[in-house]
Amino acid sequence: MLYFLKVRVDHQRFTPEELWDQWEKEAEVALSAKARGSIVALYKVVGQRRVLVIVNMESPEEIDQALMAALPLAHYEEVEEILPLRSYESFADDVKRRWK
Repeated sequence: MLYFLKVRVDHQRFTPEELWDQWEKEAEVALSAKARGSIVALYKVVGQRRVLVIVNMESPEEIDQALMAALPLAHYEEVEEILPLRSYESFADDVKRRWK
């Protein structure tokens, strides 16, 4: 199932150098997950310490596990929003059938 996540990095606990070191490790893990297909899309918000992610996960538990332990910045990230997603094509089919 697809989920949209809006994540803010709490940078105040780091010196600038520590933040970039940790973010570099985070980027390696994130890009590896994207290559494997668990991350579908990944964007850094310009001028902010926020990342927008679309993930393909089997369950909310899988998302929780990834967010709580698997990422180098896990303990410094705040998930501001999680939204389950469905394809627009599937929605359009429902509209055409008028939900029958």
